[in-house]
Amino acid sequence: MGAGESSMALEKHLFDLKFAAKQLEKNAQRCEKEEKVEKDKLTAAIKKGNKEVAQVHAENAIRKKNEAVNYIKMAARIDAVAARVQTAATQKELQRV
Repeated sequence: MGAGESSMALEKHLFDLKFAAKQLEKNAQRCEKEEKVEKDKLTAAIKKGNKEVAQVHAENAIRKKNEAVNYIKMAARIDAVAARVQTAATQKELQRV
């Protein structure tokens, strides 16, 4: 494996990591939207006086909120790994010069 091939592999991994982080951030946004929908359903159920349905929607809203937070955490971790890969690629380039 030549020096050019390894730098290309690093760049591909870097792209994949950044892409995965963006996907996770989009998933977090989707979960936040779904959480808002569940909260709206919750308020409607409370206004109707339907406690059981309100409880179900409250649980769903909490679940979606936790899901969004977990996606954001994973995206941050992957972003940190991408930064380390970027640093490694830069150092490798500088060593060749």
